[in-house]
Amino acid sequence: MDRFQGGLLRRSLRVELGPMLRLAGPVISAELGWMAMGVVDTIFVGRLGAEAIGAVSLGNALYFAVAIFGMGLLLGLDTLVSQAYGAGRTEECHDWLVQGLYLVAVIAPLAMLGLWAAIPLSDQLGLHPVVLAQAKPFLKALTWGTPALFLYAALRRYLQGMGVVQPIMFALVSANLVNAAADWVLIYGRLGFPAMGVTGSGWATAFSRCYMAGFLLVYVIYRDVWNQSGFLRARFAPRFGSIVRLLVIGLPAAVHVTLEVGVFAAATTLAGRLDPVSLAAHHVVLDVASVTFMIPLGLSSAGAVRVGQALGRGEPAAAGRAGWIAVILGAAFMTAAGLVMAAFPRALASLFTTDAEVIAQAATLMIVASAFQLFDGLQGVSTGTMRGAGDTRTPVVCNLAAYWGVGLPLGYLLTFTAGHGVIGLWIGLATGLGASGIALLFAWNRKADALARGEFALAGAGAGAGH
Repeated sequence: MDRFQGGLLRRSLRVELGPMLRLAGPVISAELGWMAMGVVDTIFVGRLGAEAIGAVSLGNALYFAVAIFGMGLLLGLDTLVSQAYGAGRTEECHDWLVQGLYLVAVIAPLAMLGLWAAIPLSDQLGLHPVVLAQAKPFLKALTWGTPALFLYAALRRYLQGMGVVQPIMFALVSANLVNAAADWVLIYGRLGFPAMGVTGSGWATAFSRCYMAGFLLVYVIYRDVWNQSGFLRARFAPRFGSIVRLLVIGLPAAVHVTLEVGVFAAATTLAGRLDPVSLAAHHVVLDVASVTFMIPLGLSSAGAVRVGQALGRGEPAAAGRAGWIAVILGAAFMTAAGLVMAAFPRALASLFTTDAEVIAQAATLMIVASAFQLFDGLQGVSTGTMRGAGDTRTPVVCNLAAYWGVGLPLGYLLTFTAGHGVIGLWIGLATGLGASGIALLFAWNRKADALARGEFALAGAGAGAGH
């Protein structure tokens, strides 16, 4: 790097670091709050044994294998709202939310039908029967929270795209208190309620998602009444062309997140064919790896907003610099996270369970997980920065090849053909994440170079949401 480039990077850090962190901080807190719900569920059901932990793991894996696609369709709001806001077209931000809500009204019932249809099919997956018997009612309970989850996702993308992130953080942090209290009541049968075990955890999560959606909806209305933002004066009629434009951007993003979450869901399903201890250890390490990933995921969202807003202002070079700051921050954190996981594997596993067999096996898997932390951060943040620039297709191609073409087949072969057990799955996942991280880093580098040359086009160029 020559002296000019070094000086430019230092100036970019001074200009961009503060706004990036102010936006990313609450978003990261929100992501951690989101992930904490699953961690709290695991801790509460962990007292019921390895089979209960495995049931929660399987139920969540099957749920998000379906629901994540619907949530992904709403990711187009990141691009469209942030670019409209950056261009000073606030009324267009409101219009995009309205069209997003119409999309929610269609996809939420479809997702619920898909989940209910999938429950009987789980009998054909060769899963451990004791675990599966508890996972089914847990999944049924989770499904009832799907409309609220999608509504929350739409409202969050709208607020986040305009840089309003503190209410999102508060909604998720407080929802954890709601979830923990409901877990305590419903799992163990407190305050006169029957002890529902694992199923109670599913109902607690569904209830907390209703709380989150309700909180954000009330906030959006309150914000409009207090600040006269114009939301309640938006045009509330559905506009087919606008919904199609939202889908054009959101569909590749939905495919991408489905492929990414789906590979872990598939790995969990494969682990479910092993013994309950292996599945429980898999779930514990997956929870730890998911918690660390919330930081780059938050930076990914913040990067998408900062890149989109800069492009909306007509500043492509600033958009590229903002993206690089997000990538660097994500890589730095995940390197540190990998070192912590490698240094304290047993201590981290012991936070979730007292079962000695589960802890021992989870500690071994934790070492493998530590090896892919950096690459997980690179692929996560790069995906967000590219989404802010309107490119949701490249991550689909990269992840399809890396996860499903390399990682999962390798994990299957190592686990079932070579007989290495659950650690084989994690070696496959680590390989896939490594390939994905490197590929998407190179892809973002090309995109940033194009932005530096002034080559860009707004995702919503030429028409607003209401036209």
